[in-house]
Amino acid sequence: MLNISNQRVDEQLFNHYPLKTLHTLPQPDAGRRLGRWMLIILFISLAVLFLPWQQNINGEGSVTALTPQDRPQTVQNAIAGRIERWKIQEGQSVRKGDTLLVISEIKDDYFDPNLPLRLDEQLDAKRGSLTATGAKIAALDEQLSALQTGLQVKLASARNKVRQSQFKVISDSTDLIAVQKNYQIALDRLDRFEKGYRNGLFSLTDLETRRLKVQEDNAKVIAQENKLNVSRQELINSRLDLNTIQADYQEKIAKTMSDRSSAVSYRAEAEGEISKIQNKISSVDVRRGLYVVRAPQDGFVVRSLKAGIGEMIKEGESIATLQPAHPLVAIELYVRPMDVPLIQRGRTVRLQFDGWPAIQFSGWPSVAVGTFGGEVAVIDAVNSVNGKYRLLVKPKVQKGDQPWPQQLRVGSGVYGWVMLDNVPIWYELWRQLNGFPPSLKEEPKEESKK
Repeated sequence: MLNISNQRVDEQLFNHYPLKTLHTLPQPDAGRRLGRWMLIILFISLAVLFLPWQQNINGEGSVTALTPQDRPQTVQNAIAGRIERWKIQEGQSVRKGDTLLVISEIKDDYFDPNLPLRLDEQLDAKRGSLTATGAKIAALDEQLSALQTGLQVKLASARNKVRQSQFKVISDSTDLIAVQKNYQIALDRLDRFEKGYRNGLFSLTDLETRRLKVQEDNAKVIAQENKLNVSRQELINSRLDLNTIQADYQEKIAKTMSDRSSAVSYRAEAEGEISKIQNKISSVDVRRGLYVVRAPQDGFVVRSLKAGIGEMIKEGESIATLQPAHPLVAIELYVRPMDVPLIQRGRTVRLQFDGWPAIQFSGWPSVAVGTFGGEVAVIDAVNSVNGKYRLLVKPKVQKGDQPWPQQLRVGSGVYGWVMLDNVPIWYELWRQLNGFPPSLKEEPKEESKK
């Protein structure tokens, strides 16, 4: 029993004697089998540690649209008004241009139902005023032309009169010189007759005749001097008339030009008023078209933000939320800032959608079930409100993958893994235990700026 002898009797006892209690005791081979299994498990575990494991960066997010035009939007009214009637229900499918809501006017400037007719009448009146102003400007232009022509004629006539006066002064001056010569000759003759009379050569009658002649010539000189003075005064008056004519016509021309400038200014104001009225007519036409709020694109009315009939809404106020139809679906994942430098555009992503059962082996994506493929399309340059960075992931169907479900709705939850390089499992365990980030074989390349 103490294993002193080399001969064993346990097999004989078990074979020839029905020892039930001994049969129920543990057998020595059970420990050996356990040891064998533990060694097998150890070898398998060591082998597994050297299997490849694909590093990844996980993140949570939701379903969204890749382009802004496909994301949920609020429909807004352009003008203030009162709700008259709704044309849609929540959850209803609408097409671009379908009527969502009808409102009525609340501004007193647009209450008149005949406002377009009134504006057309104002426009016609302003156009008539503009036409009359144009005719007035044309008449003033003709008047100005006539005044300029009259000024030229009057100035020519006045200049001729000045020249005539100048000629007359010259003629009278010449006559005065001649008369003065005659008077001087008469004085010389009188002197000779005075001497001849004293010498007895001439009679007293001859002497008195010469004296009368001298008086006559003196009178002629005085008369010619007066005539010359009159001519000179006429020359001065003709020159004054020339200046007076020019001043009078300049005043009339200036007044006509002032009236023309006023008419041109009024015409410009009338044209401005016409433009304002035309603008208001167009604005009224556009405003009346805004009484009906229409769908900006195809989609589904998710939720109405206003309710009731007769409720007032302000301009630019949101009235409903619209989800565009057939959006280009994408996923927005949020990852930690420490993981962002390891991610580049085009990296493969594995996705698990809420509502779709899946079994995910993050390091062995080939054996995962129920996940879908994608690739990184956008990496935000700044972090989001939650301190994480957003990634936009677009669909990418890989070999053996199924396309993304058609039933995906914007806002559904998503869990994703950005796939990196392959490393041994032992390295991944060591990295996780030490809290190190994933590693790459080479430095990520900078994205080219487009």
